[in-house]
Amino acid sequence: MIARGRSALCLALCTLGLALLGDVSRAVPMDDQDYYLQEITNRDHYYSFPYPGEEFFPFTEQPGEEGPIRAAEREEQPGFKPSRKELKQKKNNKKGKPILEPPPDCPPLGLETLKITDFQLHASTAKRYGLGAHRGRLNIQAGVNENDFYDGAWCAGRNDPYQWIEVDARRLTKFTGVITQGRNSLWSSNWVTSYRVLVSNDSHAWTAVRNESGDVIFEGNSEKEIPVLNMLPVPLVARYIRINPRSWFQEGSICMRLEILGCPLPDPNNYYHRRNEMTTTDNLDFKHHNYKEMRQLMKTVNKMCPNITRIYNIGKSHQGLKLYAVEISDNPGEHEVGEPEFHYIAGAHGNEVLGRELILLLMQFMCQEYLAGNPRIVHLIQDTRIHLLPSVNPDGYDKAYKAGSELGGWSLGRWTQDGIDINNNFPDLNSLLWESEDQKKSKRKVPNHHIPIPDWYLSENATVAVETRAIIAWMEKIPFVLGGNLQGGELVVAYPYDMVRSMWKTQDYTPTPDDHVFRWLAYSYASTHRLMTDARRRACHTEDFQKEDGTVNGASWHTVAGSINDFSYLHTNCFELSIYVGCDKYPHESELPEEWENNRESLIVFMEQVHRGIKGIVKDVHGKGIPNAVISVEGVNHDIRTGADGDYWRLLNPGEYVVGVKAEGYTAATKTCEVGYDMGATQCDFTISKTNLARIKEIMRKFGKQPLSLAARRLRQRARRWQRR
Repeated sequence: MIARGRSALCLALCTLGLALLGDVSRAVPMDDQDYYLQEITNRDHYYSFPYPGEEFFPFTEQPGEEGPIRAAEREEQPGFKPSRKELKQKKNNKKGKPILEPPPDCPPLGLETLKITDFQLHASTAKRYGLGAHRGRLNIQAGVNENDFYDGAWCAGRNDPYQWIEVDARRLTKFTGVITQGRNSLWSSNWVTSYRVLVSNDSHAWTAVRNESGDVIFEGNSEKEIPVLNMLPVPLVARYIRINPRSWFQEGSICMRLEILGCPLPDPNNYYHRRNEMTTTDNLDFKHHNYKEMRQLMKTVNKMCPNITRIYNIGKSHQGLKLYAVEISDNPGEHEVGEPEFHYIAGAHGNEVLGRELILLLMQFMCQEYLAGNPRIVHLIQDTRIHLLPSVNPDGYDKAYKAGSELGGWSLGRWTQDGIDINNNFPDLNSLLWESEDQKKSKRKVPNHHIPIPDWYLSENATVAVETRAIIAWMEKIPFVLGGNLQGGELVVAYPYDMVRSMWKTQDYTPTPDDHVFRWLAYSYASTHRLMTDARRRACHTEDFQKEDGTVNGASWHTVAGSINDFSYLHTNCFELSIYVGCDKYPHESELPEEWENNRESLIVFMEQVHRGIKGIVKDVHGKGIPNAVISVEGVNHDIRTGADGDYWRLLNPGEYVVGVKAEGYTAATKTCEVGYDMGATQCDFTISKTNLARIKEIMRKFGKQPLSLAARRLRQRARRWQRR
């Protein structure tokens, strides 16, 4: 009786506790509930109830079996032609031959893209916090100073076969494969050479991946950087997956980075899925395009919008592939006086693929929206000449594309075919300018703008990529006002200078004379991106850019000589910024719709900034445009020059400015121009007249005479006197 009484009391207390827990969970909004409370209240759902209409087999899915999901995926689309392989399979099926279908191509869960949060990663032990489970992400990079909070892998606290790292998918998932790497480190060599894979639905009872002979031991890495993919013998359905290292590099320790391949099963009641779900309504071609497909896509866009697009190339790569660009304008092929020129380029590092695909998506989007009459896009195209260059380094991209989105590592395809980093291959004009400024008494004066390219750089023997020379020629030919080069591996907008002024420092804030303008331009992109300024988001690798609202001065991040940003600012009129569009350089195809949504508004807003500041035409008294006239702004030690038609654009923040103009043979002039907060550049035209000396020279040239200097005239007079004697 006493025992029964105690049992009844325990049961009553448990029931009361669960009731109170239920009341608390209902009373607190889901966003504010404690993570562990959500785990307790939601855990049963993941393994207690099969998907409606589906017979549930715990853990394994047998080869050849098809559930409702597989059948839905196989539904033929209208007008879709089956491939030869499918036709052959149908014929074999008619003959009675068994068909063994390959497992579905499941995408990564998102360790590299940060879709998997730090709370979803657990490990048996960790050497220290900086080597915890949250650092065990594919391609994560260590900080400059190792042994801090930002190291390059998960490393176990002990070297024995009982260590593990675990991923909680937070929903039933069909696991299909594992990708592993060693520890990213300059000073140590650590990687796992073999491991087991286990799965669970409750994180307590685990089932190992097995075959006929027992537990499967998967072959791991043979060095620390090249990713190794292992597909599971059959897909496994579970919520948790655990990697158990069995052997490791003899002179190192248990350290690894990983990615898990898996297909989440449909679950409309899953809170985590609903919160992170991202869809797009844009009907665009969301896939990775190789060189041939990229060219075909450009042709398709040009065919859809022939009146506003033009395809051209700026040169060739080392292997002879043309560097194609698409121009979008209401008068493609010609520069319109008073209309600014803008460009996006991508793929300087061939393995940073996301930028390339975003530009291809952007050209499709702008064509579709123009045809649909979207007033914002129509206005932008009518008032701007836009150039989109998606692949600056197609040779490098080809290497990365062949490896695939998850298996290229951090650097495969980064460089050109001849091993050059295009992004840092431009002439170092910073040093020329700063040396001239530091040595004021030097006879060699360097202007603060349009600094000439040194002769050594132009020689054939200089280590300059053909792709770099093509970009320079392109930038010199077209009077760009604003440009963005899309890169990957981080989530930040970097603005110049990219090179530190002091030769004794590797990181130091080094502003341009237009620092306030550059900071605004960077913020205009970052603030409209879905994640860049989100204070809750995790840092991609080691740097937390939240203190500067998702922006950074390039030199304060890491110094680089000869960057495209610094060169563009010092050699042309163009203000160029580097836009790092995602933590994952080469995201899986399934991530492209979400990445497009993350960046779409930012891409458009940044283009619109080309219309901020002042613009105008510098003309003579006859109304003819004066090319190469120098436009200066009082208080800003950086000038620009007018184009061939005498038109100019000067990016400025709102305010009142004293603007001056000077040109060879003309009188100088100044005026006050005010820049407002509304979008649209302030018109600030100049009409200047020729100097008296220039007029005299012009008159004498007109009548076939040249003005003589006084010294030359005296010499001639003396010669005549001597002849008379």
